Amino acid sequence: MTSPLIELKNIHKKFGTNHVMQGVDLSINEGEITTIIGKSGTGKSVLLKHIIGLMHQDSGKITFSGKDTGTMTHKERRAFKQRFSYMFQENALFDSMTIYDNIALPLSEKAVFPRDIIRAKVKTRMEQLDIGETASKYPAQLSGGMKKRVALARALVTEPDIVLFDEPTTGLDPLRKNGVHKMIHSYQKMFGFTAVVVSHEIPDIFTISQKVAMLDKGRIIFQGTPEEIMNCEVENIYSFIHGKGDVEFE
Repeated sequence: MTSPLIELKNIHKKFGTNHVMQGVDLSINEGEITTIIGKSGTGKSVLLKHIIGLMHQDSGKITFSGKDTGTMTHKERRAFKQRFSYMFQENALFDSMTIYDNIALPLSEKAVFPRDIIRAKVKTRMEQLDIGETASKYPAQLSGGMKKRVALARALVTEPDIVLFDEPTTGLDPLRKNGVHKMIHSYQKMFGFTAVVVSHEIPDIFTISQKVAMLDKGRIIFQGTPEEIMNCEVENIYSFIHGKGDVEFE
């Protein structure tokens, strides 16, 4: 069996008296879409930030390709973070910047690419996501669905190996939510990146996922295929997946 690309082992994290992570175990396979589900306020976004290294666990271990990220040198950690990209819940586009400049920002910040290379990379991503005509526009001039495409283009312009999606369909109507799911699936297949998606869109998100992990009260209480969770007969999990009321997990 192939080893996971990313593995979280017995992760604990407290904010004051709030014990958000209470022994999280999770494995993420390379080249797959892993979706993290659970009720609001269970720490799904906190989990993403631990994966990318924006937050650090109080105890436990996170490995990347078998290497403990906690033992990485500064140079290794910087290279590790450069393999990631993050698509934020509210897109996080800068209203005062054009669409081109928003997408180019991750490359411009690095100050290692000449302008012509940046221009070529941005143009390629914009064409691939069918937003080539929006370069000189501003975020306020675009629809919600187009903003999502811009945010994805910015996430992909650095050619990352892993992309983290934090509630990528927030604020969209059902039709556009479906469009974003298709977009993630299509471009994941095209570029081959590993994706981790935090989502409330059950069961719609399952159609593009190879793996589903359910987080509750600081623990992963299920991880498996979409088919396995849909057929799971554990009462609390079944009730959550099938919308059978406001369940309390123990």
